Amino acid sequence: MAEAEVSSRESRWSLKGMTALVTGGTRGIGFAIVEELAGFGAAVHTCSRTETKLDECIKEWERKGFRVTGSVCDVSCQTQRDELIEKVSSTFQGKLNILVNNAATVVSKDSTEVTAEDMANTLGTNVEASYNLCQLAHPLLKASGNGSIVFISSVAAVVAFAYTYHLWSI
Repeated sequence: MAEAEVSSRESRWSLKGMTALVTGGTRGIGFAIVEELAGFGAAVHTCSRTETKLDECIKEWERKGFRVTGSVCDVSCQTQRDELIEKVSSTFQGKLNILVNNAATVVSKDSTEVTAEDMANTLGTNVEASYNLCQLAHPLLKASGNGSIVFISSVAAVVAFAYTYHLWSI
């Protein structure tokens, strides 16, 4: 990006002083969201189920000068969600401006092959976890005086695919 474009963008939009939590921020769209928020000046905390990947990404963001911290967290686990929000509260002094519910899972197999466990894991990760994170983050969002919640979804919600589910997790 040209230097004039960067300064023009910065003069129009800044997230300096803002804080954000992005779930599933070490791959795909979550990674891009972390980079955009941090690029606009926000302090960002993200999570991943994989410590190695989280550490790699944090080092990359540090090299770029971004203020990004992270936690290992499987959002499908209630106790890990509780710990994540405690860490975010501690990191951001009890305030959060932006919660991005991005972490998700899908199962790739014929609908007739999807098990009750597959369905429970999908709903637990994609629906229950996001809803619960909103509940847990509510006091932090309210304390910021300027809280926003963003839900990331898939085009699969409106477009049919050959397989109903795809076993893949962020």
